[in-house]
Amino acid sequence: MRTHFSFKHLLFLGCAAFYSLQTSAVKNPVDYASTLVGTQSKFELSTGNTYPATALPWGMNFWTPQTGKMGDGWSYTYNADKIRGFKQTHQPSPWMNDYGQFSIMPITGEPVFDQDQRASWFSHKAEIAKPYYYKVYLADHDITTELVPTERAVMFRFTFPETKNSYVVIDAFDKGSYVKVITGENKIIGYTTRNSGGVPENFKNYFVIKFDKPFTFTSAVKDNEIITNEKEVQCNHAGAIIGFATKKGEIVHARIASSFISPEQAELNLKELGNNSFDQLVSEGRNTWNREMSKIEVEDDNIDNLRTFYSCLYRSMLFPRSFYEIDAKGEVVHYSPYNGKVLPGYMFTDTGFWDTFRCLFPFLNLMYPSMNQKMQEGLVNAYKESGFLPEWASPGHRDCMVGNNSASVVADAYIKGLRGYDIEVLWEALKHDANAHLPKTASGRVAYEAYNKFGYVPTNIGVGQNVARTLEYAYNDWTIYTLGKKLGKPASEIDIYKKRAMNYQNVYNPERKLMVGKDDKGVFNPNFIAVDWSGEFCEGNSWHWSFCVFHDPQGLINLMGGKKEFNMMMDSVFVIPGNLGMKSRGMIHEMREMQVMNMGQYAHGNQPIQHMVYLYNYSGEPWKAQQRTREIMNKLYTAGPDGYCGDEDNGQTSAWYVFSALGFYPVCPGTDQYVLGTPLFKSAKLHLENGKTVTINASNNSMDNYYVKDMKVDGKVYNRNYLTHDQLTKGTNIQYQMSPVPNKQRGTNEKDVPYSLSIE
Repeated sequence: MRTHFSFKHLLFLGCAAFYSLQTSAVKNPVDYASTLVGTQSKFELSTGNTYPATALPWGMNFWTPQTGKMGDGWSYTYNADKIRGFKQTHQPSPWMNDYGQFSIMPITGEPVFDQDQRASWFSHKAEIAKPYYYKVYLADHDITTELVPTERAVMFRFTFPETKNSYVVIDAFDKGSYVKVITGENKIIGYTTRNSGGVPENFKNYFVIKFDKPFTFTSAVKDNEIITNEKEVQCNHAGAIIGFATKKGEIVHARIASSFISPEQAELNLKELGNNSFDQLVSEGRNTWNREMSKIEVEDDNIDNLRTFYSCLYRSMLFPRSFYEIDAKGEVVHYSPYNGKVLPGYMFTDTGFWDTFRCLFPFLNLMYPSMNQKMQEGLVNAYKESGFLPEWASPGHRDCMVGNNSASVVADAYIKGLRGYDIEVLWEALKHDANAHLPKTASGRVAYEAYNKFGYVPTNIGVGQNVARTLEYAYNDWTIYTLGKKLGKPASEIDIYKKRAMNYQNVYNPERKLMVGKDDKGVFNPNFIAVDWSGEFCEGNSWHWSFCVFHDPQGLINLMGGKKEFNMMMDSVFVIPGNLGMKSRGMIHEMREMQVMNMGQYAHGNQPIQHMVYLYNYSGEPWKAQQRTREIMNKLYTAGPDGYCGDEDNGQTSAWYVFSALGFYPVCPGTDQYVLGTPLFKSAKLHLENGKTVTINASNNSMDNYYVKDMKVDGKVYNRNYLTHDQLTKGTNIQYQMSPVPNKQRGTNEKDVPYSLSIE
């Protein structure tokens, strides 16, 4: 006899996992992952700006309890007291907000629709939040709500009290929606159009909801007015309330699916649930997450490390979101967020390449290349459907952040060996987007004409964030050049991008030893203050951006006067007080997050500086990379609701931890190299898709022993400060000897340093 999935069951699993890790590696990693990490956030201070996404890896639809009001980007915050509903969400971040959203909420008492009146007090002590399962007790209604998702569908299980007045509210949200109650089928259909931009005019998210209990009460809701016995409404804010009498402990199920294509496709998507019971779906979801997460098998006697690691791994496997569906013929199709048509092939969305090019996509290339192959196919389709690759898609082109980092995402995938998609279309897309801009979006390159003319974006042409744009365009040019070289393109086609890759030099001010903006006459900003935020920079200052020369650290070292001077500048980042620069502009949360971390001007909560500490591997002091990466892991990450030190950002900040805990990081996507830090765990195994295994052992590893005394790869002494993709994908055995004191001889020779364009 199958029993209901319960907290006691979860507690048993957690205890079993805890005791088993004493003697063996983690076997059920999802049991260590919490979806609540990062949810203790607000507009003024982000500790992740996440919500508890209950989903399958890269699923099309996520579900979350909703504590915020309709339209609030902070849909769930840990400090909230009440739940207003359970929302299907496609939100990548509170800053981008949501689209395709609707909610369902069980209540008792009077039939009410207003989101404040229907809200219920809840406690985290009566809440279970797992990647594949969510459960909470709604105290005001005496109802326990559980949900379990598939990629495009979900099953709810409501446990009601004894009452004649049990109801379920369906809220299709405002800005244009439709709901119809079909009593004879215990079914509700509808659509929502609410979005925050990036959608074609015909955008709709069609949903279907089927209950396993007949309705004895029905009403439609038109702009918050409950219309009893009305069954269909189309208006600004549509909804419905259905009801029935229930016995104490009576369970009612709701089966829900949605589609961006059509109502018929939503019905097809509902078949993902099959004939499975709720408990069977929970078991399948848990197995799915365990299967994917077990590809990285770590061993440690510090349970907090395990919880943080696997919670970060969970976040690394949500975005970019699948935006495709399977039609009646079993073929992959998608509603295009670019032209509004239903077309064949894959589509993915909800990722900002400004964040995720750095290590999230390299992580996929290493551990989940088959997924990124589909994502590359999706980029081919995005270019065909809109004429540009997206830089920030949600679900279509958005105007957010800087750079042309789709070039990095495309190049790194191909360099790392991904195939099976039309790389020639993507090659044409990279060249096109480097010399064009899609108005009112971030796609292509803002100020590309000036950049191509001057070799930098001047400060006096009416375009801000000049230095940041210049540095990213230079790196993007290098990725185009590198991909072109790999594809065998002629020098006449690619040399211009190699030349432009050195444009980072044009915004380096030797008097300040930092990157500084300058006008179209070549005059550096005379009012430059290194700690001042924004202006010539994007969400940061010169101390953050001056090290953003991923493709040529040696060239940057040369500019700064050599290794000694370079290391002094790197060290200075941690010495200059974090409160400096706080009055340079209106406060934004990234500034506050840097200030409160007490690490000087190091701002790990934002992306531009996240690679910086690994640059010590290029400048003859690799032990400093070891010390700093361990410090960042231990100090700035936890498995609690305040577990991040800034925005998590679609897997990027999580993937940084995953890579760094394994002991290496992709400083320069587009190379085949992973630059070394220090391993966090005593042992780790990477089970690659090609069947090979990477084994990492760190003898004498501990909280105090974070320096690498020596290193062997496949039994041979290894002094290089990087590993290659080829080494890893062929399967390898890496052995560290750890020490409480640095080895200042290892990795200090010229031959040990990673790639730089200047010494190519």
